[in-house]
Amino acid sequence: MTIQWFPGHMLETKKLLKHAISKVDVILEVLDARLPLSSANPVLNKLSADKFCLKVLNKKDLADPVRTKAWLDYFKKERNRSVIAVTGSQKEETDAVLKYCTSRIKRNRARKIKIMVVGIPNTGKSTILNTLAGKKIAKTGNVPAVTRHQQRTSLNNNIDIYDTPGILWPVIEPARRASILAASGAISDTAIDYTDIAFFSARFLIESYPGLLMHRYDFLNSVPDDALVLIEQIGAARGCLKKGGIVNIQKASELFIRELRAGKIGPISFETPEDIDDDTKTQ
Repeated sequence: MTIQWFPGHMLETKKLLKHAISKVDVILEVLDARLPLSSANPVLNKLSADKFCLKVLNKKDLADPVRTKAWLDYFKKERNRSVIAVTGSQKEETDAVLKYCTSRIKRNRARKIKIMVVGIPNTGKSTILNTLAGKKIAKTGNVPAVTRHQQRTSLNNNIDIYDTPGILWPVIEPARRASILAASGAISDTAIDYTDIAFFSARFLIESYPGLLMHRYDFLNSVPDDALVLIEQIGAARGCLKKGGIVNIQKASELFIRELRAGKIGPISFETPEDIDDDTKTQ
């Protein structure tokens, strides 16, 4: 599945970022801890190449902790990158991000430190900003592209932080990456087919997290080998039925994806460092 979803404001944001990045001290690249590879925008890597960049693996509460640790080790040891994992709503954790950034910048105390938050849609950039500020200053939502314009906020200790709209790249390939992004909610639901994404996610969970499926859907006698069978069993148990007791696959798929995105199935990660191919390593 090749997904194309590049709203007009994303093109504007790319132009804005190219100019604005030159004026800031630090880049916070917010990645989804469940998909650190797929949620890394190659466009941002090029734009921020000359700046100190801290990778923030957000939503760690939704991610597999073993795989998150593997990603932290990978970025630190294999790529020599600064990285930290957080839950964006936790004040202590976001404050640690800010402290790490300020410790890396030499400055005259009279000069403000300028920090820019970047990332693809729905990685939780605005949530992190709101937590740092201690109040709601940026719109948040479990849908992509909530932030539409750059927003500047002044924090304590003479720090300005900028929240920018999330941008994706025009054509998302390979197909697996597009499916992972869609499953996580980074791509607008208007651009995807719920049944396709549900079948992809079901196949992944059957292979990688059968125990979590059994725990969440305790009506299962065993985890089926087939994604369609799993969706049908979930739909039948949850009342997603048409006339005659036939399972409504569309409704069952939507329910399944909503629970996956909300973390109700359990802490899962779609990727490990082993998923990185040779081409990606050279980027």
